This record gives sequence, structure tokens and C-alpha cells, in this order.
Amino acid sequence: MEIINTLGRRKTAIARIYIKKGSGNILVNERDYKEYFPLATLQYVITQPLVLAEVEGQYDIKVNMDGGGIAGQAEALRLAISRALVKINPEYRPVLKVKGLLRRDPRMVERKKPGQPKARKRFQFSKR
Repeated sequence: MEIINTLGRRKTAIARIYIKKGSGNILVNERDYKEYFPLATLQYVITQPLVLAEVEGQYDIKVNMDGGGIAGQAEALRLAISRALVKINPEYRPVLKVKGLLRRDPRMVERKKPGQPKARKRFQFSKR
């Protein structure tokens, strides 16, 4: 098997991954993913597609992360891993699709409007 690369996005985070057969190492920006994402919930989010496809510890994943915060980055990485697994074996698709892991979450931060302090918040109204 050659190296497969895919892309995942969430909010403003972008995850570019390179996946190949290996021993289960996940490196994010040259660091171990457990060091990069210290929260157990984020580590669970990242390994979720591997657990569902029952391929934990079979692939080495090298990740280039850019933009966003840690939650957005973790979800972008989850999407990239899911897409890569489907490229490797199309039989994983129904399992991942049922859990919604192949869908890019379209929610983005709403822009700030002029004449307002935030996107929807207004300055205090004064009648007199």
C-alpha cells in the first residue's frame, strides 16, 4: 500500500494527513497526538473513525494542522482520517456514514456587522 493523503476541514481548521500501513503512530505537527491534544475527549474524537472501522494500530498517520482552535482541529482531523479510510477500503463507508463522520460540518462563525459590537449584539438603545 502506498501513502494516501486526504484533507479535512472544520471552522477555520485544516488537517492534511498522510496515511500508510504501520504500527498506529499518529503525529500531529511532528508531535504525538496525545501531547498535541491533551484532552481525553479530543483524543476520542480523533480515534473514533479508526475504532469504528476496527483498524486501530494498523496505520501510521502524519498530520499537518493549520488554523482554528483545538476542538476544530480535532474534528478536521477526524474527517480527514474518515476520508482516508474510505479511500483505503470502500467497505468502511456505511459504518462511518451512519455515524456522520464523512460529512463536513458547515457551521462557521458569523461575521461582525458594522455599527454593532458583535455579530448580533447591539449597542444599548437610549430612548432619550
